[in-house]
Amino acid sequence: MDDETIEPKRLLIPGLAGLYQFGSKYSYAFMRFCTGMILLPHGVVKLIAWSPGNYAISIASHGIPGATILATLMILTESFGALFLAIGLFTRFCAVAIAIEMAVIVTQFQWQFGYFWTSKGYEFALLWVLLCIGIFFRGGGRYSIDRLLGREL
Repeated sequence: MDDETIEPKRLLIPGLAGLYQFGSKYSYAFMRFCTGMILLPHGVVKLIAWSPGNYAISIASHGIPGATILATLMILTESFGALFLAIGLFTRFCAVAIAIEMAVIVTQFQWQFGYFWTSKGYEFALLWVLLCIGIFFRGGGRYSIDRLLGREL
């Protein structure tokens, strides 16, 4: 994907080929960065303003065991995991952690409300699951801390 060339003759507006070619090498890093940065405020708010005990009560009310541990993991995943995903550090691990958390949110907390996020539905959490699955398979990519370190999980 990194080495693909945009063919102007295939485009409706051939003059855009240069723009597309320029942006294509940054598009994956941009998507990975945005995926992490959009989740990060959710984690930071929980990290600063709430304790795991507050979230554990909600988790336990759904009959899920280990509520305090899960609440702590949720806060860490949404704060540090999201930040690491954005900068491409431990990318695959963070992508899996976020995908698992969001899959639990979809199935245990939002499914009953239907698809649309405007009705407390699972649309937004499902998007994170799908993005993180894609990020998991691709890894950190060209513009990541993982790449600078020369190692990935």
